[in-house]
Amino acid sequence: MFLFGVVNASPDSLAADSIATTPEAATKRAHQLLADGADAIDLGGQGSTDIAEVVDWRVEWARVEHLVPALATLGVEISIDSWRPEVVRRALQAGATIINAADGMQTDEMWRVAADFEVPIVVPFLSGPDPRRMSRVSTDPVSVMIDFFDARLAEADRYGLRSSCIVDPGTGFAPPDWPWEERFVYQKHVYSNLDELRRYGLPIYIALPWKETAQHDELLDIVIQQRPDYGRCHYPTKIRSFERRHVIAGRG
Repeated sequence: MFLFGVVNASPDSLAADSIATTPEAATKRAHQLLADGADAIDLGGQGSTDIAEVVDWRVEWARVEHLVPALATLGVEISIDSWRPEVVRRALQAGATIINAADGMQTDEMWRVAADFEVPIVVPFLSGPDPRRMSRVSTDPVSVMIDFFDARLAEADRYGLRSSCIVDPGTGFAPPDWPWEERFVYQKHVYSNLDELRRYGLPIYIALPWKETAQHDELLDIVIQQRPDYGRCHYPTKIRSFERRHVIAGRG
C-alpha cells in the first residue's frame, strides 16, 4: 500500500502529534514519517472535524503557504487536503502534486482547478456537501456510496478527468455526535465490502484507523486484508507492521 503520512497545520487536529505549523517542524515530521514507512505526505490547514474552528480560506492558506514548498524539497508526492479551491490552486502552484478533495469534488470550482493542473484527485464519499456536518447513512452505505461516485465520476467525465480519480469511502469523516459503537459497525461493513468500489477500475484510498483500541486494530486488519492502493496514516510504522503480519499469515 502506498502510504501518505499526515502533517496537520491546523492547531485543532485530534491527533496532536501530527501538528506542525512551521516549515522546520513540518519537514522534521515529514522526515520521520518517511523514515517510518510513509511514501508521501498529506498536508492540511483546516480541520474537518465538528470541533475544528472553520477559518477563512486566507487563514487556511497562510497556515500551509510556507509548508508546501518546504515539503516539496523532499522529492516525494505532496497531497493538499482541503475543500477550498482557492487553497488547492495555490498549493498546487507552490509544489503540491495531488488533490485530497475534502469537499468530495462537489463543486465546479474544484473540478476546474483539477482540470487546470491535471493531477491525481482523491475523491472521498460525503453524505452531504460539508465534511463537518455529514448526515448519518440509514440505508446500505455501500449502495449510497456507489450512487455518490456514479455522480462524481460523471462530473469527472465532463472534464476528462475520470482516470485521474482515486476513490475514497470517506470513513475519515463522520457526522457530529455519532457514537463510536455505531461508527465502528458502519466502518466494519464498509471495509468488508471495499471490493464493491472496484467496479470503477480506479485506485482505492483509505484514511486508516489510527487510535489505539482493539476495535480500531480490528478495522485496520480488515482494511489491510482488502489491499487498498493508498492509505493515509498518522503512524506508518504500525501500518507496515500490520502489513507484514498479513504477509506472514499468508493473507497479503
